[in-house]
Amino acid sequence: MIDKFNQHGLKEGATQGVCPSCSHTRKPKNQKLQCASYDWERGLGTCHNCDSTFQLHTYQRKGASEKVYIRPDTPANFNEVSTNVETWFGTRGISKQTLRDLQVTEGQEWMPQTSKQENTIQFNYFMGDQLINVKYRDGRKNFKLYKGAEKVFYNINSIVGYEDCVIVEGEMDVLALHEAGIKNVISVPNGATLNNNNLDYLDNCIDYFDDKQRIVLAVDADEPGQMLKQELVRRLGAEVCFLVDFNGEKDANDYLIEHGPELLRNAIHTARPVPLENVSTLKDVEDELRDFVKNGFKPGYQVGLKNFDQIFSTYTGQFITVTGIPSSGKSDFVDQMVVGYNNNYGWKTAYASPENQPVYLHAHKLMRKHWQDMPAVGDIGGNKWQQVTDHVNDNYYFIDMDKYSLESVLRKGAELVKRKGIKCLVIDPFNKVRDVDAKSDDVNRYTMDYLAKIEAFCKKYDVLTFIVAHPTKMYKGQDGKIEEPTMYNIKGGGEWYDASYHGLLVHRDYEAKTTKVKVLKVKFQNLGQNGAESYFTWEPRSGSFVPNEPVVEDGGPMPWEA
Repeated sequence: MIDKFNQHGLKEGATQGVCPSCSHTRKPKNQKLQCASYDWERGLGTCHNCDSTFQLHTYQRKGASEKVYIRPDTPANFNEVSTNVETWFGTRGISKQTLRDLQVTEGQEWMPQTSKQENTIQFNYFMGDQLINVKYRDGRKNFKLYKGAEKVFYNINSIVGYEDCVIVEGEMDVLALHEAGIKNVISVPNGATLNNNNLDYLDNCIDYFDDKQRIVLAVDADEPGQMLKQELVRRLGAEVCFLVDFNGEKDANDYLIEHGPELLRNAIHTARPVPLENVSTLKDVEDELRDFVKNGFKPGYQVGLKNFDQIFSTYTGQFITVTGIPSSGKSDFVDQMVVGYNNNYGWKTAYASPENQPVYLHAHKLMRKHWQDMPAVGDIGGNKWQQVTDHVNDNYYFIDMDKYSLESVLRKGAELVKRKGIKCLVIDPFNKVRDVDAKSDDVNRYTMDYLAKIEAFCKKYDVLTFIVAHPTKMYKGQDGKIEEPTMYNIKGGGEWYDASYHGLLVHRDYEAKTTKVKVLKVKFQNLGQNGAESYFTWEPRSGSFVPNEPVVEDGGPMPWEA
């Protein structure tokens, strides 16, 4: 939605005219030359003199916030930066005009790192005409965001109307690219880290990317920056993402200082596409190859149950088949695993669980595992209740359909990857999520096609999927006890074993009051131990599985790596 039409006061309807960015800086005789083209329908102008684009209008916020946040007060007049600060920005290649364009200001702010008031540079985060957040930077390079404010991309208004945009890792890089004439550039609000790529700011701004045909990722070349790049590609789609090579420079601002605005602009314009899906060359995987030669196999992801972690781990981009007789605790142990991945790595999970209804009871199970107790009536509305309910709300999503189909579930899973950043998908049970587009009635062919579709989804979106599958037949042994099923007891059994990356059995011993989890299959030797078992006691108040056998605490190699 347009907020202010024709924000620069240009000649409305004209297809040619002056440039609001450079015409006023040219020699008097050239200031009225028609150096720019106007596209009023798209709301963009292009200057053929300074080689930049600009927005003809201002726009209201895209999408609504799902939560209520604290907002900074918007001052009547922003304080421009002082001469000293302007001089410092000049050493970084940033002009006073760019500081004005991006509304960079200066002011006093209490900084927790020094526990006192400091003079700070202030990067103001706008969406539409609303001030959403402020990042403060003091002279010691300490940073903070406005407490309780919504996290959004810096300079997000700048990409409205464009079919392409640039994402960088810091506000200084936004200023650098703006200086080089690239205005449609945004920055993540809090840099990149190795251990947490929970991009809540992308969740809050996802509607701004619906029309993007080309998204250039110009993040830092260090390891956290590369992990951020991978998560952005996963969320936004490899087909629209392009990568920048800064030729050894750390980021866009360093590149501006060393090589100047023209070469920086060229680096963005010549960004290379993310390697084609399903097609790789050695150069595409050379970084991984170097890491493998140096360090060997990467360790798998673990759930935080030490006895189980000693026998099983996994990578993303794979799926796990979980089986067991009815009421053995299959679904509950899958919950335990995804809660573990959430605790360890911040992964979010989506459930397609027709049998785990109603949703509020399933949410209650997840609450108990995070709470580590049974919430009572007196807890409702308290601090811990609010903390846990907010966490479950933000990290678990329940796909609720009148009629489930594999295609609709995978389509919704893909949408949740983009909009919420899920890393796990649970299909429970598989026979209630049918493949209505199956090309064959043959059970073996149906099973292979079903699992192939899930595998393709896992690889494309780098998601870990759980498939809970009931055995079709159960047999009693000579002792009268029901025998433990294997993957071959699932309908289409041989195909399940052949196609699955991993297989787990959850089996409850009612007499001993223990639950056994057995590794039925692990595809890669470095991730687990086929046939290995771990035992648990189920704790009813929290609904958690508690290891009930000695665990190895020395931190040495896993048994199969010794």
